[in-house]
Amino acid sequence: MGCVLKKLLLIPLLILTSCFRVGNELEPQLNHTVQDRYLKSLPSPFPPLSEKEASSDWGREDRIALGFAHELDLYQAINGFKRSSFLLPPDHHERKLQLEYDTLLCYYFGGKYPEAIYTFNSGPLRVAHPSFTPYQDLLVMLYDSYNKMDEPDNADKIMNYMETAYPAIAEKLAVSNILLKGDIPALQAVAPSYPDIQNLLNQYEFEKKSTRTAQLLNTFVPGAGYLYVGQTQSAITAFLLNGVFIWASCYFFAHGNTAAGIIFTSIEAGWYFGGIYGAGQEAKFYNERIYEKLATPMMNEKRYFPILMLNYGF
Repeated sequence: MGCVLKKLLLIPLLILTSCFRVGNELEPQLNHTVQDRYLKSLPSPFPPLSEKEASSDWGREDRIALGFAHELDLYQAINGFKRSSFLLPPDHHERKLQLEYDTLLCYYFGGKYPEAIYTFNSGPLRVAHPSFTPYQDLLVMLYDSYNKMDEPDNADKIMNYMETAYPAIAEKLAVSNILLKGDIPALQAVAPSYPDIQNLLNQYEFEKKSTRTAQLLNTFVPGAGYLYVGQTQSAITAFLLNGVFIWASCYFFAHGNTAAGIIFTSIEAGWYFGGIYGAGQEAKFYNERIYEKLATPMMNEKRYFPILMLNYGF
């Protein structure tokens, strides 16, 4: 009879704890490690200035701006390219495209994605033709910028075009997007074609923690879920706090102080259920850090970050 009673009491407890269940979806923060020498090594897609162009007012400004750009002093470079653009004669259409592109490239390298998008939408780059030498790079930067700005509709439009015009880079960008999101089911779907991704998933599955296990452990022994994910201090704190409030609640009920017993039980319920949710969250954070540790070097080495897919620089 006692076992049956315990099971009956366990059912509502499990129902309550299920309301605090934490999902397994990852929200990783992945960052590329682009060395200055890499950006400086990218060749320019444009022909050098002629002697006549170099001696003009706009040409001198352009050369100064390129000097700042090669030093990755992007703020000064942007100002220089804009001054050069103001001085450029209106019939120099190709050089106008070049100056606009170099300005957009500065914004993109500097992580100024709204400005990069604005530069594209407000100038001649918007009507650039695929014959424009860095056209593929331009699309890559726009796709990445729209994703960074959480504008999936615009990013999808670019991807749809690239799938036809540049299928290889489109496929790599699609995989890059899945990696950046940490979408494990989608990665499992593409992994058979990508040994590096399969290795990443294998290692991740080996090292990850279960959010459900963390929560169940904390359900039966407050603090055990934190201990499971390596949060020793939080585990000790949770165990002691829950223990103190459980003891206090029992003490007041046992001595007839019902009001105090209800108050301490309410406080304990907050600590208890909060601890269950917190243990699941810690397991999720743990998995995100594991994923970041595994994915970041692989994405840098295999150039899965969009900025590492560019063919041209200044």
